[in-house]
Amino acid sequence: MNDEIFLKELIKIRREIHRYPELGNQEFTTSRLIERHLKSLKIPYQRVPPTGIIAHLKPGQPSSPSPCVALRADMDALPLNEITHQPYQSRNPGSMHACGHDAHVAMLLGAAMILCKRKDLRGTVKFFFQPNEEGAGGAKSLIQKGAMKNPAVDATFGLHVNPRFPTGTVAIKAGPLMAAVDKFTLEILGQGGHAAYPHEGKDAICMASEIVQALQTIVSRRIDPLDSAVLTIGTIQGGTRFNILAERVSLTGTVRTLSEDLHREIPRLIRQIVSGICQAHGGRFHLNYERIGSVLSNDPGSAERSRQVALKQVGVKKVIALKDSSMGGEDFSEYLKKSPGCFIYIGTGNPSLKTNRPWHHPEFDIDERALPVGARLLAGIAHDYVNEPRP
Repeated sequence: MNDEIFLKELIKIRREIHRYPELGNQEFTTSRLIERHLKSLKIPYQRVPPTGIIAHLKPGQPSSPSPCVALRADMDALPLNEITHQPYQSRNPGSMHACGHDAHVAMLLGAAMILCKRKDLRGTVKFFFQPNEEGAGGAKSLIQKGAMKNPAVDATFGLHVNPRFPTGTVAIKAGPLMAAVDKFTLEILGQGGHAAYPHEGKDAICMASEIVQALQTIVSRRIDPLDSAVLTIGTIQGGTRFNILAERVSLTGTVRTLSEDLHREIPRLIRQIVSGICQAHGGRFHLNYERIGSVLSNDPGSAERSRQVALKQVGVKKVIALKDSSMGGEDFSEYLKKSPGCFIYIGTGNPSLKTNRPWHHPEFDIDERALPVGARLLAGIAHDYVNEPRP
C-alpha cells in the first residue's frame, strides 16, 4: 500500500475511535469498528465477551511445529472531558482517549493490513484487541478466556504511544520496564465526641494524619534506597462537622514497585505502621490491599528482536535504548507471565502540534505520523518471529 494512502487510512481509523471513546468493558462501538475492518481483510476473529476480540492469521506455508506470535492493542478510554478542540474531539462527554489506546487499535489494524498480504508467513499471528486496560483486569480476563491457547502463544508483543519521545522514534528496554501496581483502601475507626473535649473521644482524623506521614517512611526509611518504590495516598475522607470528632476516616492509595520481593513486602510494612499508630491512640482499622498488576519485564531476546526490526525500519538515529524503568503500570505484564515478549514505546511527541502533553491529560493528543511506524513495527516483528528458521 502507498505510504500516503496507508497513513490516511490509519488516521481515519484512529479519529473515528477517538470521536467515540468508551470506558473499560463498554467498548461496543470500538469492537464493531474492529470487526468491520477484520471482515474486510478476511481475517477470522471471535468476540470475547463483553467487548474483546481475538483474530487469527494462519500461515500459508505452515512449518512443523508452527510458531504462534501474538500482537496486542488496548481499546478503552478514560473518564475525562477532552479540551483539545480538534475536529475529531470526543463526542462522548466525560470520556476521552487520553492515553492513546485509539492509536494502538489503529496500529494493530494497520499491522493486520500488512500481514494479511504476506503469503510467506510460516506461523500463526494472533491479534488481541483488549478491553479494560485502564480499569485493570482486561488482560487477565482475555487470558482466562483462552487468548493464549489454541494455538499456544510462543511470544507476545505490544506497544504504547509515548509523548516524551519525538514522533517516529522507537524506545526499547530489556528487563523491568514498568512497575507493579497495587491499590489499598484503609479505614480508620475512632470514637466520636465533642471537638471541645477531644480527650473524651478517639480522633480518627488525628490518627489518619499521622498514618499518612508515617507511611512515607516506608520508601524513605524501610527499604533499600537503590530499590525503586512509590507509595501515594490518593484520597482521604472523614468527618461530618467542624466541631465533632471524626470517628471514621477512609483513605485510598497506590503502591508501585519494580521488585517482586518489595511487591510482597510492602503490604506487611503498611499493616505494621497502621497497627502501631491505631493502637497508640486506641483506634482500630480495616485494610484492603489489592494486587492489581505485576512488574512488566521485557524478555531480553524479544527486546533484541524488536530492536533489530526497528533498526531496519526507522534507522539507528530513531531507535532509543531506554535505561530507566517507569513507575507507571500496564497489564501487558499478564501476557509476559505466559510467554516471553516485549512492550515497546512509539514516540508521538511534537511540541509544535502540542502532542507532548502527558498521558491522562485533557489536552492529550498524538502526532498521527507515528501511526504507520507502530503498524509496520508490529507487522515486522511478527513476520520476523514466525519466519525465523527453526530446527
